[in-house]
Parts: sequence; structure tokens; C-alpha cells
Amino acid sequence: MRSARPARPAAAIPANSLETIAELRRELAQARAERDEALAQQAATTEVLQVINSSPGDLVPVFEAMLAKVRRLSGAFQGALRTFDGEAFHLAAADGEPDQIARLRELGPIQLGDARSGGPFALIARGERVVHIADLRETEAYRNDPVARERIDARGSRTWLTVALRKEETLLGVINVTRREVRPFSEREIALVRNFAAQAVIAMENARLITETREALEQQTATAEVLGIINSSPGDLTPVFDAILEKALSLCSADFGCMWLRDGDVIRAGAIRGAGEEFTNFLLRERVPVDSEMAVARAVRERFVIHQDDIRNGEYYRRGYPLAVFSADKAGIRSILMVPLSKEETGLGLLTIYRREIKPFTEKEIALVENFAAQAVIAMENARLITETREALEQQTATAEVLGVINSSPGDLAPVFDAMLEKAMHLCGATFGYMTDEI
Repeated sequence: MRSARPARPAAAIPANSLETIAELRRELAQARAERDEALAQQAATTEVLQVINSSPGDLVPVFEAMLAKVRRLSGAFQGALRTFDGEAFHLAAADGEPDQIARLRELGPIQLGDARSGGPFALIARGERVVHIADLRETEAYRNDPVARERIDARGSRTWLTVALRKEETLLGVINVTRREVRPFSEREIALVRNFAAQAVIAMENARLITETREALEQQTATAEVLGIINSSPGDLTPVFDAILEKALSLCSADFGCMWLRDGDVIRAGAIRGAGEEFTNFLLRERVPVDSEMAVARAVRERFVIHQDDIRNGEYYRRGYPLAVFSADKAGIRSILMVPLSKEETGLGLLTIYRREIKPFTEKEIALVENFAAQAVIAMENARLITETREALEQQTATAEVLGVINSSPGDLAPVFDAMLEKAMHLCGATFGYMTDEI
């Protein structure tokens, strides 16, 4: 009977093989982590793109969704997106702790002039695309600027990342994320924020195009409506002026409007829109001499646009001109736009719109009001031609009727003189008249 063979001892795994296996496992875990991170980023990007598509022209939900993804994927405790208007960075959206967001809103816009030369916003404004600060407490601003130090300590921020939102070379804003601990953002995390910044620029450009298209359609519609009123009201300027003022106020977000008309040697209010009773009555009583130095007269006489950001800073208010003082102190007017109504070398009047807030009119708004002013001139010229044609026809008719009376009353002057007086008084708007042969 055969005896059982003894079991072979297990082969020992060389130490270098164990190290290789451990290294492979680490590489596999890292690869899986990178895969999961990439999938999470792709999913986040897809979700943000879906928000962009579902909210055409509305940037708030886009920015909020974007910041939520950026903050979560980058491990930041706070994220913010600010838009830039050339002078200041304005908070458009924020994500993080509610009290921190409230503090950000309380701080208000970050003025470029207030930003320190070495601060992240100033660096971005000077052309940097990414500003990455490992520890804010190690910066010159923290050491030397009490205000900056107070803000950094209040937020508890340590590591800071700011990425510019740029369309070609134009700065549109920034995305910034912060950490409470000193832990610099990785290259992947910086790339992630830059990717979302690119999406933010796409969303902003889409919104701009949608807004411009909508504004263009609104302006074209308003222009067509005014032209329709001109055609349907030949010779009647009141509905035309009312429509022009209504459209100008609506499209330019203005509070008041007045159509000033030249009437001989004075300028008077021809139509008023949006003003209260006291201001309306004041304007209707006002008569501005054409040769005076008041803004209304100069704009009509010299046929140029007057745009005042704040009437209270203007020379007419400081010199105490009644129209300027009443407009500012009683009607609460601050920003003014005056566009002349001109025909060749003649000033016919002004299209003026007002705002109660200090908010200068944009170049687009000025161009729009200039277009409405041109329509007003067309209506005025049509009315003049219609009036002249009607008067000429009335005069010809009156002459023919008087000649008919002369022919039907040979030798009898009484009916002829009666007919002449009647026609003369009617055509000249006279109350009474008489005819005499005395010298």
C-alpha cells in the first residue's frame, strides 16, 4: 500500500513581486478615481449645458448650477461669479454657506480702482487668465491692507483661485473658488474651473445675442407701429407724438417724456408722457425763448444731442434756471436725454426723456431716440404739406366762389363784398371784418 506524498510547501512570493502588485493596485485605484472624477466632470458639464439650453437668455440659473458643480468638484467651501462692466466686478451668483453669501452681497461691487495692484481682481483686469494663491495670509495685501485682512479673516479664506471669463480679449467677469484650509488646487481642478468659465462665456454670449435680437425686434415693431399711426393720422400730430413718447419711454426704461416744439420765437411743450400733474402743468406753462442759453433752446437752435448723467451736476441747475431746478427738485429728475428734431438746417423741436435715477443712457438708447426723432420730423413734415395743400385748395375754392358771385351779380357789389369778407375771415381765422372805400 502506497503511502501519501507529503504536500509541497507553498512557493514564497518574492518581495519585489509583492511591491509590484501593491503598485499595480495603487495605479488601478488611481485610474478608477481619475475615471470617476472625469465622469463626474462630464456629468456636471452635461447638466450645466442642459440648464443653458433650457434657460435661453436667463443667466441666473446657469450661474447657480455652474457654481454648485464647481464648488463640489473642486472641494471649495465657497464659489462666486462676478461680471465686469469695465469699472467694477458685480456679484452675479454665489454658492456656499448662506451667511457667507449674505456677506458677499453686503460688500457690494468690487471697484477696479479700489482693487490693490497685486490683488487677484486687478491682476485679472490687467490680462491674467488664472490667479492662484496658495495662502491669502501670505500675500502683501493681507500683510499691509487692514481692509483686505479683515475681509479675508471674516470669510476664513486661505486658498484662492480666480479664473477670468474672457471673450477673445474682452473681460466679461470672473469665477473664484476658495478653501478654508491651505490646500492649493490641482491642475485638474484648475482645468475644471476653466472649463466652466468657458461655458459661462458661452451662456453670456447666448444671452447677449438673444437680448439684442429681442431688442431689435421690439424696436422694429415700435417703429412700424409709429409709422402706422403716421399713415393713419395724416396731419394730426397728437397721436403720433403720444405714440413716439410711449415707445421711447418703454424701450429706454425712462420715467418721463416731453416733445418740445419750436413755435416762432419760443419753444413750448407739445406732448408730455409719464409726468405727474404738477410737472405737466409746469411744462405746459413754460415758454423758452429760442435765443436763450437754456439747454432746451441751445439743443433746438444748434441741433445737437444733450445727455446729462445727473441734472444736479449740470451748469443749468447750478445757475438756478427755473426749468432745471423744478425738474430736479420737484419732479425728481436726474438723468436727461435731449435729441433735436431737425429738418436740414432748421431746428423744429426736441424729443426729451428723463430718468429719476442716475443712470446714463446707452449709445443704443440714444440711437433709438434719434430714430424716433426722425419719425417725428417725418410726421411734422407730412402735416405741414397736408396743411399747405388744404389751405391752397381752400383758397382756390374761395377764389372760385367769389368769382362765381361776381359773374352772377353783374353791377351789384354788395353780394360780392359779403362773399369776399366771409371767405377772408374764414381763411384767416378772423372774428369780424368790414370793407370800405374810404381812405
